[in-house]
Amino acid sequence: MSLEITGKLFQKLPVQSGQSAKGAWSKQEFVVETQENFPRKVCMSVWGADKVAELDSFLEGEVVKVSFNLESRSYNERWYTDVRAWRIERVGNYPNAAEVPPPPESAPFYSEPSYLDSTSSDSGGVDDLPF
Repeated sequence: MSLEITGKLFQKLPVQSGQSAKGAWSKQEFVVETQENFPRKVCMSVWGADKVAELDSFLEGEVVKVSFNLESRSYNERWYTDVRAWRIERVGNYPNAAEVPPPPESAPFYSEPSYLDSTSSDSGGVDDLPF
């Protein structure tokens, strides 16, 4: 299953490496924060020295589009899901994070009605509620 997500590169976690029967391996996890009305954070991983080096070229705060695969496996009667990125692209032409525009402001889920604003009352801003 191949999917895509676009969001801000929120955090890069430390590189993990080791030795297996097949040879040396390296892996790095990173977190992407979506830019929706209710932002979500998704932790993903890249495997292999070339993909880790590619992730190193991105800065936290950059807006990226990530293509990834989802895969689940069972171990000791428990299921584990891996979100493995296979392509990371910059969204826009922003060579460094300082130039990345902030995400668009979304409307708040709830805003105070204007009649609750004490500065706009006819009583001169005095709260006449008994509690």
